[in-house]
Amino acid sequence: MANEKNIGTPAEEEIEIITLTDENGEDMDFEFLDLVEYEGKRYAVLLPPVEDVEGEDENEDEEVLILQVEDDGNEENESYVFVDDDDILTAVFDIFKEKFKDEFDFSEE
Repeated sequence: MANEKNIGTPAEEEIEIITLTDENGEDMDFEFLDLVEYEGKRYAVLLPPVEDVEGEDENEDEEVLILQVEDDGNEENESYVFVDDDDILTAVFDIFKEKFKDEFDFSEE
């Protein structure tokens, strides 16, 4: 997916989970990592939660999902929109990386 980047997760942290509903009405849980402002717009940096699957390395690199936050001024009516512009995705991820450079082990693939 164009709006995913790889990061290694930090050892311990408080985890905030948000649930998003897709176009088919199915709920999906994501770990909320940060809200980044870029060029007057807000972008959520999300991580699918690590599933405890036997035999898988929990510290394996994860891909973040960057979505634009759209709202009508009421926080309860926020919606999250896919970002198709690779320049915006790169800029938002660069801001996120700089902010959390001491907390995550970033790698680009």
